[in-house]
Amino acid sequence: MSAEPHATLPPVRLPSDAELARDALGAPLFARAVRLARWAGPDTRVDIGGELVAAQLPEAAAALGFDAADEEGAVLASQAWRVAVDTGLVDVTEPDDDDGEEESGTAVPGEDLALVTGGAPGEVLDLWLAALDTVLADASVPDLDGLVDALDAGGEIDFDQLDWNPRREADFLDGVLANLYLLTVAERGAPDGPVPLPVLAASMVIPQDMSEPTDAVLEQVSDAMMRLDDQFRQLEPIGLVEFRPVDEALMAATDDEELAAGSAAGAADDEDVSRYGMVRLTSLGLYGIRARMLEAGVTAPAVGELADKGADALLDAVSGYPEGAAQAEIEQWLTGRELPAAVAELLAAARGADEGGPLRRLRCQQALAPAGPEAEPAVRAVLDDPELGGLARVWLSERGAADVPAPDGAMVFWLTVDTIAAQLAADGETAELPLLMESLTAHHTGFFDQVWRVEHPATAYVLEAMGRLHPNKKAAKEARKAAFKARSRQS
Repeated sequence: MSAEPHATLPPVRLPSDAELARDALGAPLFARAVRLARWAGPDTRVDIGGELVAAQLPEAAAALGFDAADEEGAVLASQAWRVAVDTGLVDVTEPDDDDGEEESGTAVPGEDLALVTGGAPGEVLDLWLAALDTVLADASVPDLDGLVDALDAGGEIDFDQLDWNPRREADFLDGVLANLYLLTVAERGAPDGPVPLPVLAASMVIPQDMSEPTDAVLEQVSDAMMRLDDQFRQLEPIGLVEFRPVDEALMAATDDEELAAGSAAGAADDEDVSRYGMVRLTSLGLYGIRARMLEAGVTAPAVGELADKGADALLDAVSGYPEGAAQAEIEQWLTGRELPAAVAELLAAARGADEGGPLRRLRCQQALAPAGPEAEPAVRAVLDDPELGGLARVWLSERGAADVPAPDGAMVFWLTVDTIAAQLAADGETAELPLLMESLTAHHTGFFDQVWRVEHPATAYVLEAMGRLHPNKKAAKEARKAAFKARSRQS
């Protein structure tokens, strides 16, 4: 799969391998491939390449429950047979045409067929991934009518006439699926609502720095949307996506220019948007695209992978996760651990004057939020720690604990700097951050006269941010002066 080898994606939340394997076995195309593998026997005949001979397609279609005389059933049988061969569910012996005589090869159930019922979930998923490769390759091929028109006198495909580059088409589909994956995991890390087809098409065509698409670009979006409509129809039977195709009545009633404009700009309401096509990656689809990305060298984490790692690895990793995914990862890490020891390990891992320290402490605080009385001894043990003492006091006070010592001024200012630095690292300059700044500074007279002296590596950085963002103009000016003093002090 085409991808930036060093790219890092948000974590995905996946069901267990057992659940995914059940989904794989239930995917219509994979299930049909399994049925044909069981149907194959001594009388099964194949051509060069392992394709069923034409005379056997009606019988294969009937084995799948289709009308033997139905042309669509024969097409579906042919697709399923190709998947069965490519995945090893069927073993074929191709015909030997060295003697010039027209003979057919044979096919029998393959050894891998036994994995369908007797294999581990991971082995079933490996078979499904092989099937997915076949379907993706087929989806990158243009329609057969175009291929026939592009045959030259020698029966070879004239790719220039067809205007089809196999690598380019495969990269396009890979890019679309990568974008769909990112849209899915960036929001919730798991399948949620469907994505409008025009959004995907536009993501592949419209340059990010183009504020207003030209008519030519809109036409390209329309062309891409129609390509995707055809490709997702082919990908749905393997269980990769749930897909609502473009409304055929809409295509019949709309010219290319109107379709392009409507597809790129969207429509006024949800019902109109859905007429342009909607697609949603399934959990199995997320698993499949992630597997292909990992193979391409992309860092695509999954929630739960850190369960057997130390607290230092956990906090470092979840510092880059969206809040919901971070919480899910932390919960899985805590499961099965003795809480007092786990809390102590988390607190120890949260220390550090490095740039990532504030966000580690924020994630540690997030991890401790649901902890009960069992965690109190470990938390009280860090009350005198200059980096963790403020966090510990907040945690104990929120639970109404007795005998919580009041923080001195130095700890209050240090915690303020650390909190704002963590928020900046987690979410950037959000709309809520100025309100947090105002809340943290409102109750301290002469705050900016003192805070620039705080021994925190992010003091100047935080004060500069406050100078830009603080909603009170006078306070913002004081923050800028304090930032200058902090920078000078550091120098």
